Amino acid sequence: MITCAVWWAVPVDDTAEHRGLLTDVERDRYSAYRKSDDRRRFLTGRVMAKTLIGERLGTPAADVVFDAACDDCDKQHGPPRIPGSTLRLSISHAGDRVGLALTDGAELGLDVEATTRHADDGLLDYALSDAERAAVAGLADGDRTRAFFRYWTGKEALMKATGKGLRIGLTSLTLSEPGEPARLVASESPALDPATTRLASLRPGDGYDASVAVLTGEELEITEHWWSPRPAALGH
Repeated sequence: MITCAVWWAVPVDDTAEHRGLLTDVERDRYSAYRKSDDRRRFLTGRVMAKTLIGERLGTPAADVVFDAACDDCDKQHGPPRIPGSTLRLSISHAGDRVGLALTDGAELGLDVEATTRHADDGLLDYALSDAERAAVAGLADGDRTRAFFRYWTGKEALMKATGKGLRIGLTSLTLSEPGEPARLVASESPALDPATTRLASLRPGDGYDASVAVLTGEELEITEHWWSPRPAALGH
């Protein structure tokens, strides 16, 4: 069995103590965000990840360093990894929600979205396979929007888990119907095999939808927690 732990948080205060956990490269990424809300979300993801991973490894949060090399260009703007460790992590954020998912020994992807956008026909055609569009065709507007975001976050999580992103077409994936447990039913991409892929819907709170995908054929156990910073845990 593979255990996937997921933590949720609201954006932390933008303080010198929190920024002190960032490396020089991370500070550059932080500073590149033009909006303060975006900077706080990025900061929260790094602080939460370093704190929780440090606790797991018995290491001060300030000593946890990520390698975020992009697979395409090798610049440090890709998904974070922990050099020399089998731990895998994925960070996602939207609105006032920041999420971290963590497994040991299996690639994973996390996606959270604010469910404020109306799922019009253009979005459905862009994101859903023929089978999925048929599954939502008879739903009332509210139910259809909820189903859309469940499909959307599921597919985003799957693509993040592979590291290929939108190079895997959204419509090339078919997920289970609304009301059924989340799973990958069919994939036109060789990067995703339903037999070795696990998908789960999460509970990030009202106004949000989220999913996590783990590339494993084993049974998946999900735990969800809420996180807030504790000064003693940020030790340098």
